Amino acid sequence: MSEELPSPDKSGSLWKTLRKRTRQIREEAIRTLWFCTAIFAVVAIFFILFFLVKNGYPIFEQIGVWNFLTGDVWNPTGAPPAYGIYPLIVGTLFVTLGAMAIAIPLGIAVAVFIAELAPSWMKGAIKPAIELLAGIPSVVYGFFGLIVLTNWIRISFDVASGETWLAGSLLLGIMALPTIVSVSEDAISAVPRAYREGSLALGATHWQTIAGVVLPGALSGITAAIILGMGRAIGETMAVIMVVGNAGVVPEPLWNILSPIRTLTGTLGIEMGEVAVGSSHYHALFGVAVVLLAITLAVNLLARGILVRVSEQHTATTGATRRARKGRGETARPYARAVLGIGTLGLLAAATDVLVAAVAAVTLFGAVRVRRRVSPKTRQKIAFGLLYAVTGIVLFVLGIILFDIIYNGAPALSWEFLTAPPSDLGRAGGIGPAILGTLYLVGGAILFALPIGIGAAIYLREYTRGGRITGIIRAGVDLLGGTPSIVFGLFGFAFLVLYLNLGVSLLAGQITLGLMVLPTIIRTTEEALKSVPGSVREGSLALGATHWQTIWRVVLPPAVPGILTGTILSVGRAAGETAPILFTAVVFSRRFLPESVMEPVMALPYHLFILATNVPGARENQYGTALVLLALVAAIYLIAIFVRTRYQRSIRW
Repeated sequence: MSEELPSPDKSGSLWKTLRKRTRQIREEAIRTLWFCTAIFAVVAIFFILFFLVKNGYPIFEQIGVWNFLTGDVWNPTGAPPAYGIYPLIVGTLFVTLGAMAIAIPLGIAVAVFIAELAPSWMKGAIKPAIELLAGIPSVVYGFFGLIVLTNWIRISFDVASGETWLAGSLLLGIMALPTIVSVSEDAISAVPRAYREGSLALGATHWQTIAGVVLPGALSGITAAIILGMGRAIGETMAVIMVVGNAGVVPEPLWNILSPIRTLTGTLGIEMGEVAVGSSHYHALFGVAVVLLAITLAVNLLARGILVRVSEQHTATTGATRRARKGRGETARPYARAVLGIGTLGLLAAATDVLVAAVAAVTLFGAVRVRRRVSPKTRQKIAFGLLYAVTGIVLFVLGIILFDIIYNGAPALSWEFLTAPPSDLGRAGGIGPAILGTLYLVGGAILFALPIGIGAAIYLREYTRGGRITGIIRAGVDLLGGTPSIVFGLFGFAFLVLYLNLGVSLLAGQITLGLMVLPTIIRTTEEALKSVPGSVREGSLALGATHWQTIWRVVLPPAVPGILTGTILSVGRAAGETAPILFTAVVFSRRFLPESVMEPVMALPYHLFILATNVPGARENQYGTALVLLALVAAIYLIAIFVRTRYQRSIRW
């Protein structure tokens, strides 16, 4: 009896079923792969928290959480040792509040100018200049502050040292400006144009429209910008170490801005490299890191919550609700202003004395009276004049920093300086190994972070739209992005250097830097994917393409410029960071390049930090190193700006 063969129709049907099943398995495998990359950020922040708490817990157990937080003496090497971080918390808060007092009015004024007043050609020039402020490495800011700013404070105020609370606040205020300007400008630009037109149609001046309609409409976004800028200031390490004097004392009196102070980040940066592993001092430093991380995560979660609320309000608020809120706001506004004014004067009186508070109250009352007697057109001229002046001041500060470093650093540049190893503790020779070491660190960090970041962004944008898991992943990415760079350094030291026994090595530094830039790559890639219209995806799927084929062949190609921009920005940030590699990857002087990833390297930011703080008589090489580092990072950021601008002009959907 002969075996019955399957008919051609049945064979074809089986083949089609097999192909369909294979495609489904492949799609599920790809989706699972991207989910694993997306969950990596959550795993990373969990490991950071776990290792910080694990290493900090012994000090909490030894002296108690309350005593650790409220103790007024930090002297781990004393007899007996003292582990009170109250002066460090006060120093961190004071220098941050001083920075915000400088950055908030300047940042909002510049954002208003860019969004509302600047013509397109001027806006195209000012925005890259402000972004360049963000691109300057913190160690370069610290070097400028140490050489120029502290000397100016010492001479101007006739004090023994210019390394003070004032120097730290001025420098951090400048560093926080780009964040506040960028996020505030986006919030102001997002206010619907119809609001402006309606206000102008009712007879309001341009300034009345800005002050009464645009700024209130963008208030939540501006608040988020301020909180993000505050998080940037709280988490800064290297610049603060170089200019605040690092004395663990509470200023006396409290408003003495010329007193030296010490911050939480500064304490970690100064002491971690010299402490014995496993000692009480070691565990106390991890306790400091736990407190620092808790503060910064709280600040960033608050900013994230505000931004989410802003988005919901812009998409869900009806006209009737707006009118009701407006009515309630008009009724409550006088009382809110009175409470705010009385509270502010009370705090001022408590911090200074009654006479200062009385003078402030009289001045404020006089300003309000004068304001009511000035015509709207005159007020507009004054306001616009101030906006132009503030923008000019910010650009002038940028110009001073760039001019000082270029003018003093250019004479040091030569082929030998760029290629030779250092000699005489960096006073002579060059920085060749430091340049190549920086490129090795950055290249490895990008190779580590880029595939994970792109995969996470693809999953978040293309495979999911909401739900609890997605919310957890996004929260993990946000928390990872808000983690201070010095905390990444401590995690790298505890987990990679000690626990995994990688030692101080190129590999440990590359992984640490990769973790730090991962959130930037995820966010910029997701934004690039978001810019591709949904109709493009629908057309591809309608033609029979699978989900992954649509992503690979239709969605990713037009998103490449945006992904490239995020990658370049990540390269610039990694190249300028010092704190993450401080305990994981670098040595000050090395004549030859590493022969394997398990050896330490030189790096430009760390080399500049040691030259500026520990090597006297190296002025020319200090400026030369700062100029090379600044030129490298600025070139990277300018490339990113060029790619973004060209992409925005060429895109046509």
